Amino acid sequence: MDNLQILPYTEDRVGDVLDFERRLRQEEDFWGWEIDEAYTAAVKRSFSDPRFASSVSLLAYIEGKAVGRIDSTLICSHFDGSVKAYLDWICVLQSQRHKGVAQALMAGLRRQLKEAGADTLIGLIASNPEAQRFYRSLENAKIQDEGIWIDL
Repeated sequence: MDNLQILPYTEDRVGDVLDFERRLRQEEDFWGWEIDEAYTAAVKRSFSDPRFASSVSLLAYIEGKAVGRIDSTLICSHFDGSVKAYLDWICVLQSQRHKGVAQALMAGLRRQLKEAGADTLIGLIASNPEAQRFYRSLENAKIQDEGIWIDL
């Protein structure tokens, strides 16, 4: 896609993400959380909160509009002195899927994580068939282990 840009998700782009999230819900309304004042405030605070210093997030733009996003965080462990990353979220507007946007986001994230010293990206695989196809198509990736979510 010639007019596709992958850019860092920075504080000055929060408005673009809010617009993306609203358009996402117009195209598919099953996401389970509202784009309200509490969500907006939490996202804005995250850019000044030092706990988010290891976050790596990118946005995909076509013709000046955000059409996709990918969010991750570095995981540094004393267990073996390794730096890994957790893939928290990847999403592309339904109308822009199957055009290489998610692949471009993933490639950009892999580059940034490698530059940060990470050697492995760990993610939970969404259960919907479209997500399953995407994750199974990723180069140099294998599905192993199981994921668990533990509420604290």
